[in-house]
This record gives sequence, C-alpha cells and structure tokens, in this order.
Amino acid sequence: MSGKTAAFKPAVIVICLLLAAFAYLGGCSGGGSDATKGTLKLAITDRQSDSFGKVVIAIREIRVVPRGLEGAADNDPNLPVLVRFATPKVVDVMALRFLQEPLGEIVLPAGSYSQIRLVLEPNPNGNRPPVNYLTLSSDLNGSNPIPLDTPSGQQSGLKVLGPVEVKAGVINAVMIDFDPNTAIVPRGNGGYNLKPTGIRMVQMAGELPQFGSIIGNVGSSFAQWSSATVSVKRRGTVNDSDPIAAGRIFSSYTSGRWQAPFAVFVPPASGSIGYKTFITANGFALYSSQAVFVEQGRATELGEIVLTPQ
Repeated sequence: MSGKTAAFKPAVIVICLLLAAFAYLGGCSGGGSDATKGTLKLAITDRQSDSFGKVVIAIREIRVVPRGLEGAADNDPNLPVLVRFATPKVVDVMALRFLQEPLGEIVLPAGSYSQIRLVLEPNPNGNRPPVNYLTLSSDLNGSNPIPLDTPSGQQSGLKVLGPVEVKAGVINAVMIDFDPNTAIVPRGNGGYNLKPTGIRMVQMAGELPQFGSIIGNVGSSFAQWSSATVSVKRRGTVNDSDPIAAGRIFSSYTSGRWQAPFAVFVPPASGSIGYKTFITANGFALYSSQAVFVEQGRATELGEIVLTPQ
C-alpha cells in the first residue's frame, strides 16, 4: 500500500446527496416499497482551502433535473423539488470538515437525472449585509464579509452536473463536493464570483457516518479534456467489481494545462483493505493508482495525476 495522508484543512462543500449517480453503483436498502421509485437523500460537507475563513451560502430550495429537461426553468413543474426552505438554510461550508449536514430527501421515479440545482437566496440591495458571502483567511475575526456573486444561483440555480441514476427500491447516496479553490473565482475589482463547475457530485454505495477522502489533481499538457470519471474500488480481503464511490470532474485551462482537482469520500479502511482509484477520460488511457489506506477525518493524497493520450 502507498499514499501520503494529510490532515484535512478547512475547505470544500460536499453535499451528501444520497442518490445513485451512476447505474453501476448500488444503493442502500430501504428506499420504499414502490418498485418504480428510489429515495434520494442530500447532505453537505467541505474540502480544504487555505484562502478563506468562511464560505456562506443561503439555500432557498433544491431541485432535481431529469435527463432531457436541462433547459427547463426552476419553476417548471417537471423538476422535482427535493427541499424548499421557508427560511433560507444558511450553511458555512468551511465549518464542515469531514462532517455531513443533511439537507433533505425525496422519493423519485427510477431513472436518469442530469443536474441538481441549488437555488440560492439573492443578496439584498443597499447596505444590508449579504447572505451569500466569504471571508478571507487573513480576516481572523471574520468581520469583513465579501459578497459572493451568484447570478446564476439566483435565477436558474447553481447547476451541479451529474449524471445521476436513481435506482428503484433503495436509498441512493451521492455527495456534492463544493471546492472553494475552484468554485470561487476572484474578479478584478476585488469581488468574487461563484463558478458552478467547481461543484462536483460524488456517488457512494451508501451513507457514511464516518469517512475519509482520497484527493488528487488530474491534468494533461498534451491534449484538451473536458471531463473525466473518478471511481474507487476496494482491494484486499474485499475486491469490488463495481465502484463504491464515483464522480465526474470538469477541467479548466490553468497554468498551461487542462486540469481539475478531485475528492472521493470513502469509509475508513486500513490493514487488510485498501482503495484503488481509477480515472477514465475520452481519448486517454485508463489511470489506476496503487491501493492506499484511508483514515477517518483525513485526506489521503495521490498528488498530480497526468493523463496520457491514447
């Protein structure tokens, strides 16, 4: 086994959407007696960032987008409402290091869903304090909140891309990983925008009362890639044929290469069980890591992973 384990610092949102994002991932039993429906649950957690002290969002509602309805308005009756808060739910994602905060659940028809939309409360006008904001890590007292501009989040929802496949008769588990390092983009005037492509879903085989993570950065200087699938399987006394966690990441061009960070959340494992990470992207060879151990509340670092064109 190999892998460097690092303490998990403040940082990324992860929404623990209990939901089957990929058809090959099974869910937990107990999704209801209807043979045509499954249960989707939602929670939130974070990832590390040294730049921010707080990242606060006010969630008004969360909607699920069936495949084929990506262009629908938020108030389209064909978009199921996972949860609607009478008073916006305020979440400081930086306070959720290796913790999950449940947001809600819904029973859905089995099938494919392409997005989760987080509809945020708009920041008020005038001199009133913002409801979506961040503070910098240098602001030790958190006394200078900086408004977080989320125009798409207020009008058409922050679109967290799937795919998501809800299986019938089970609880389907997924985390949405909100990474402040890539989801928050500084503007030239000193403000900050929220970039939805920095928010990622991670499919899990079940609910995780305790978990650690496997993290890394995927890149290629040789060719452009737009997205990749990251999946994890156990190796040792248990050898999975299907992943126990998987998610899709989206690249951006920075520092002369196409790259994207990832985080996958799994139960703690050591001794006779390790985890192997697999990365697939169109036009590139399959990446397979060595098996690594994962500790509760800590991140196991795979480092820089270079995709090789086929």
